[in-house]
Amino acid sequence: MRARKSLLKPEIIRSSRKTLGLEVTPEGMIRIRAPYGVSEDVILRFFESKSAWIQKSLAKVRARQEQLKEEEAQYGKLTEAELKVLKMQAEEVFPARAAFYAGKMGISYGRITIRRQKTRWGSCSQRGNLNFNCLLMMAPPGVVDYVVVHELCHRIEMNHSPRFWKLVGEVYPNYDRWKRWLKENGGRLMRMAEEKI
Repeated sequence: MRARKSLLKPEIIRSSRKTLGLEVTPEGMIRIRAPYGVSEDVILRFFESKSAWIQKSLAKVRARQEQLKEEEAQYGKLTEAELKVLKMQAEEVFPARAAFYAGKMGISYGRITIRRQKTRWGSCSQRGNLNFNCLLMMAPPGVVDYVVVHELCHRIEMNHSPRFWKLVGEVYPNYDRWKRWLKENGGRLMRMAEEKI
């Protein structure tokens, strides 16, 4: 790829897809997904044509990162009263989202339990009972939906095989963004409640 005047360097991921795709991750990384046969010159022109959108997206990422820093500094450790509020919110949100996605998938499930947990965000038992962590109420709604879909998919695939992840992607195509968010920010959410659990 020829060097041109640009301070931004995208990560290029090639696959069997048929079109070019552009993504700015929550960490501020720029990714271009491209078909195997597309030349680097075409990819670079595509990248440069999207410069305004990229700058706007990066500005949103920076604003969100600053917001997260402010929230962490402002709220610190959660009080018992705050945790109770989160649990009450979770008891409304998770049943509604589970019902929505289960209907979309054409599956059933057992009871739903909301808990505060130190290491898990959700689980699905062999009997189809679902368990969710109330701390997810501090995460973006997309994360909540990802965890709900993840556990519901275990009603079909009780594993984390390629078939499982394919199913997750079919039900919730944008799941990888929220999976990544949870991996990068989940520890902070856990730490905010660790002294109260």
